[in-house]
Amino acid sequence: MASFESRFTAYCASLETVGRRRRLTLAAEAMPGRQIVADFSHNDYLGLAAAPELIAASHVAALRYGVGATGSRLLSGNLPLHVELEAAIARAKGTEAALIFNSGYQANSSALAALLDAKVLDAQPLVFSDRLNHASLHHACQLMNVHQIRYRHNDLAHLRELLEAHQHEERPKFIVAETVFGMDGDAIDMAAMAALADEFDVFLYLDEAHATGVMGTHGYGLTSGHMQHDKQSRGVAMGTFSKALGASGAYIACSTAVRDYLVNRCTGFIYSTALSPAVIGAVQAGWERLPQMDAERARLMQTAQSLRERVHALGFDTGNSSTHIVPLIVGTEAAALDLKAWLLEHGIVSSAIRPPTVPPHTARIRIALSVTHGETQINALVDALAAWKNRAQR
Repeated sequence: MASFESRFTAYCASLETVGRRRRLTLAAEAMPGRQIVADFSHNDYLGLAAAPELIAASHVAALRYGVGATGSRLLSGNLPLHVELEAAIARAKGTEAALIFNSGYQANSSALAALLDAKVLDAQPLVFSDRLNHASLHHACQLMNVHQIRYRHNDLAHLRELLEAHQHEERPKFIVAETVFGMDGDAIDMAAMAALADEFDVFLYLDEAHATGVMGTHGYGLTSGHMQHDKQSRGVAMGTFSKALGASGAYIACSTAVRDYLVNRCTGFIYSTALSPAVIGAVQAGWERLPQMDAERARLMQTAQSLRERVHALGFDTGNSSTHIVPLIVGTEAAALDLKAWLLEHGIVSSAIRPPTVPPHTARIRIALSVTHGETQINALVDALAAWKNRAQR
């Protein structure tokens, strides 16, 4: 056994030498001996994780059904709470149906994999993927031995070129992308994406993890109202409850046929215990609250735009960010780790994102904005960034 341990240790040591070793650290509120001014590392975009009404709804659901679902949805775990939430999601997204999963990674890796099954499709599918898609989307393709045709990040003109090059192939075609990219903070042109899907008869699989709650009509995501055309489904929208909704879990919004297929074919759904009633209770309360949060969403986007302007003036590169996620692209792993440490010294918690999560030479600090961030916290961030730039220039 020692030889195995030494190999694992050597692998982690190799990551250390290039600044890519990951370590678990305590959340900001639990950091001992540190005065935290602001935390920009979390995805609680609407501040709902600690909202009293969500906590109360969670408590009510747990009192009624218990803390655990006790089994998969196909056994003992299919509770009225799950059914009601799925119906609410389908109404909001404008789809025939929805299906709840335990996490976004589980939903993407298992549901997309099931949809790409060559035996069911009678041919190996063609999958057109954004180069910067989340790892879970790439994982699904790897599970099914699907070769991805990758288009330049968020470049729909390049996607069109690739679709045109393959338009005479009769194999099933899929487009796989995020609607808001979690590491870059840019968003797709949803109307243009839908038009491409119609023109080339392509099945859309769109990841709304960072758009759910924040973007689109009433915050229900950029795909809302776009997943059906002339009563025909355009594909699938996946979203999560673990970011703007402040809880955990995920959903697939889709046609009735796709939902039925996933219930029968998707191993991640079939063999997983259903989400806790306490979690579903909180999510339902958050989902119902989203339409009343237009003002908060507008303020969040205004804060993001102001921050981009201020950090641009300091010389920082924020890429194509246009949403509540603002990357500070500094290039090397060493620079990202140095800036993260500097910010923490100034009471600011942030995330250093390094390859392979992002492409080589684009290591960054990811600033995730929330409606809980006020002027004092934003000013503290900008002041610390200015001081870091001044130190680097001396």
